[in-house]
Amino acid sequence: MKFVVSSLAAAVRRAPWAVVVLSLILTAVFGFFAGKVEVASGNEGFAPKGPEIAASERIADKFSEGSSDSTLQVIVQAEGGDVITVAGLKAAMETAAVVRGSSLGQYVSDSPQRPGTASYMGSVEQAVAMQGIPIESLTDQMVKDIFIEAIDMDGVDDAPPEQAAFITRLVSADFDPEKVTASAGMILAFVSPPPGETADESFNTQTELETIVADDLRAIDSPYEIRPFSFVLLVSGADDFTQEIGRLFGLAFLVITLILGFVYWLPPGDQGSRWASLRRTLADTLVTLLAILMAIVWMQGIGYLLAQAGVIKAFSAPTQIVPILLIGLGVDYAIHLTARYREEIGSGETVDGALSGAIHTVGIALVLATVTTVIGFLTNLFNPVPALNDFGILSAVGILSAFWLMLTFVPAVRTLADRRAEAKGTLPKASLDSHSERLLPKIMEKAALLSEHAAIPTLVIALVLGGMGYLGFTRLDTQFSFTDFLPEDSPYIQTLSVLERDFGGGFGEQTQVLVEATEGHAIDAAAHNALVDANGKLTGVADVTVIATPGGEVPNALSPVSLLGQMLQGGPEGTPADVLAAAEKAGVGPDLKVADNANVTELYAAVLAAAPEQAGQVVHFENGTLDALLWSITTTAGEDVGGLRSGLVDAFTPVSDLGISAVATSQNIIGDVVIGSLTSSQT
Repeated sequence: MKFVVSSLAAAVRRAPWAVVVLSLILTAVFGFFAGKVEVASGNEGFAPKGPEIAASERIADKFSEGSSDSTLQVIVQAEGGDVITVAGLKAAMETAAVVRGSSLGQYVSDSPQRPGTASYMGSVEQAVAMQGIPIESLTDQMVKDIFIEAIDMDGVDDAPPEQAAFITRLVSADFDPEKVTASAGMILAFVSPPPGETADESFNTQTELETIVADDLRAIDSPYEIRPFSFVLLVSGADDFTQEIGRLFGLAFLVITLILGFVYWLPPGDQGSRWASLRRTLADTLVTLLAILMAIVWMQGIGYLLAQAGVIKAFSAPTQIVPILLIGLGVDYAIHLTARYREEIGSGETVDGALSGAIHTVGIALVLATVTTVIGFLTNLFNPVPALNDFGILSAVGILSAFWLMLTFVPAVRTLADRRAEAKGTLPKASLDSHSERLLPKIMEKAALLSEHAAIPTLVIALVLGGMGYLGFTRLDTQFSFTDFLPEDSPYIQTLSVLERDFGGGFGEQTQVLVEATEGHAIDAAAHNALVDANGKLTGVADVTVIATPGGEVPNALSPVSLLGQMLQGGPEGTPADVLAAAEKAGVGPDLKVADNANVTELYAAVLAAAPEQAGQVVHFENGTLDALLWSITTTAGEDVGGLRSGLVDAFTPVSDLGISAVATSQNIIGDVVIGSLTSSQT
């Protein structure tokens, strides 16, 4: 440690110009690489390694694009009012027209099973069109009558139960069936990912298109508020986070500048004037700030190189906080070193002697402080969250950079300036000697009287406060959400709150269960029958949405079981011949279970051949072997997925007991895994 400090002191004393030039060259080099840094969007960097994130990745690899369709949700809201009106009908129709007519419209995915858009006023619009009623002649009461008839609330038994359930989910929770009023309604657009050479390119294209259509939707002339929302739009708010970080950085920089000006202020002395004092104060402040900026550039440049080498995963939201940390952490080194250097000069030392004395005394303490701080941040290497691994590494790099520059560049610049003043006899030694008479040293001197004259009370108070802090620490509630990195005034954050409050989380939430064959265990007849049982149990799982049918409630899920049931319900004429033959051979019964010796591979091969687009979303073959099935379930858990997750595990226990893998995954489940990982690893 002494060798390091002595080497730095010798380098600065013997070749200050070389130190300054080398520092500037390295800054230019690292600045070049820093300019190549790209901040990752989304929350993939927060996902720890585990079965949930692995399942999510395999779903993207194994299943067709239909399983990755996203949902653009548009809320028509009348706070305290009513949207089941003529004006509400017009707003819903114009909303759908704007989406269809936009550049995003070509990616709205229509299919035989469902249209590309769905509206809370869809049944009203359809009835009006069929009866040829002009919109202008409609009254609010006529709209309400048509709406209530569509959801079979007046006893008319001509609407499928699943249609009624779907429509009522598209109106807010305050829907009054007697008055036929609701304060908000929803229009949905199902969007397929735009083509792109990479997933990131496709995502960026979709973000641009949805941002444009969101602006167009908000510009609709309506008495109601039009609120577009999707996960894609929510992630686009990460740009707001970056801007907020920039504002915070500027604020922190301003505060530190004021503090440095106060700490470095040098009162006029025997040989100086106010201008000379101001000039030295400004010089020390600007050199310190320059060194901090250089340290940030070094951190970014080195971080880019580490990312290219695979040491860190990516620059993400948490890593953008590191520059702000460096402003506060890096400035300490300069303050300690400058204060000690001034004391040495004030006591009569030469510039070279004062420099050596300051670096040798304060330098050792700063080395220790740097090592302990770096170790503290590097404990994040044991954190299971990749983004926090990167945060720890970049923080350590930044701290080391700040330490190096503050003990080389800053004293080298000061040496060059003070040697010149010393040669001219204009070095303000008397002013520098007045350091101990400043306000801060006097305050600290008086504070020391507590420990000197009231040691026991001081210890007792410290222990009591520490105990209170520990008690509070043990009661902390760890939470995690990507929305924490977005401004609270973001319109999409506000719309998300409306979705959670009035629509049970909305329609954008899909929870998937990936069922895969494992080594030594195939998806056979027993596994199929266990999956039928699991599918039936989903109706009792918390936050799984259900659809009422004449045969009872069924889960609102796209799955191999539901697809097989839909095909067979068509009867002999409506069921594809190959599927019907395979079902008869497998002994499929009314409950969709098969005979014990059935070949379900042939059954699902026939289903896939009959409806390749739809079945490709839930069935996957590898080299002719049925190796994976997928359940895409509409859920309303939001970020509180504990009950949903445990319920899905219980529902698929019959499958797991056969040795078949069944893993539930979603953005929110992965977020819940993050919370658990953070909580278990923080100690």
